[in-house]
Amino acid sequence: MVTRTVDLRSDTVTKPTEAMRAAMACADVDDDVLGADPTAQRFEEEIARIMGKEVALFVPSGTMGNLISVLVHCDVRGSEVILGDNSHIHIYENGGISTIGGVHPKTVKNNPDGTMDIDQIEAAIRNPDGALYYPTTRLICLENTHANCGGKCISVDYTDKVGELARKHDLKLHIDGARIFNASVALGVPVHRLVQAADSVSVCLSKGLGAPVGSVIVGNKDFITKAKRLRKTLGGGMRQVGILCAAAFVALQDNVAKLADDHKKAKIFADGLKEVKQLSVDASSVETNMVFFDINEGSLLSPGSLCQALEKFGVLAMPVSSTSVRVVIHHQISESDIYYALTCIKQAVQEIILPNGTAK
Repeated sequence: MVTRTVDLRSDTVTKPTEAMRAAMACADVDDDVLGADPTAQRFEEEIARIMGKEVALFVPSGTMGNLISVLVHCDVRGSEVILGDNSHIHIYENGGISTIGGVHPKTVKNNPDGTMDIDQIEAAIRNPDGALYYPTTRLICLENTHANCGGKCISVDYTDKVGELARKHDLKLHIDGARIFNASVALGVPVHRLVQAADSVSVCLSKGLGAPVGSVIVGNKDFITKAKRLRKTLGGGMRQVGILCAAAFVALQDNVAKLADDHKKAKIFADGLKEVKQLSVDASSVETNMVFFDINEGSLLSPGSLCQALEKFGVLAMPVSSTSVRVVIHHQISESDIYYALTCIKQAVQEIILPNGTAK
């Protein structure tokens, strides 16, 4: 019988801490749709201050936060947004910008570090003279950290350059900052400086920060006024939301400082994987709390069979392709959990592959 669980599927799997539960139980609340919830107001003011933006708005999820942001900036149907071909908005958010907003995605290839070449972004911007034929470019989206590129951090210099390009062409810049605090800690750059060039930012509270529910979007007053109407339209207006914002307050106070330790443990995990000859990992590429590793070509392993074998030990990981597996470290994963998971991976490989090199 498995007596230990090490859940490495995502940093979304964290459970509320006792401090969060206590804050939620004692939260001073009112009707947030009427603009009267005091805990929500205090939280939004604090996160706006931290992010260096005028105003903030709590939303139920990161997907809704990104959708609202894109739709505010692209408020005319037939608008176009430039974004990475491997970005979360493009791949994992159900095509909402198109199906709900009538916004056309123009993809630019993501580099391995999560960036897009500046000249390719500029080449993707539609010439206004072709407005009779083409969608109208209105927005550029970045992602920081970039999940599908291994949790890579986007530098402030690069973000500033994209911001300059956006202003040059009278466009807006949105940052999907689901893990922006991870980037800030890893780069040693204050989060407000990291997003200074952006017109809007979405921040997930239930990933690395460990809150149970929610995201927040930040921008200027006009942006948030429009965003609040869209939140209501999309069904995201909630009543005594201060209960959730109270937990988010605790996450900000207690867990930002733990992100550096998450990154350290991810490095330990990646280094440990190098001892398993059937697997390959580029430990030098691990910048934050994500580790992607590959099954070596010719191995009898598969991501599915490995993850299935690991479940017997209580270790949960996520296959992300036909050849690779992702693990994500969070504040409820201890260093002992890391070494336990590495030991289980070695045992799982031995269980799948016989000593003569054949599969069981």
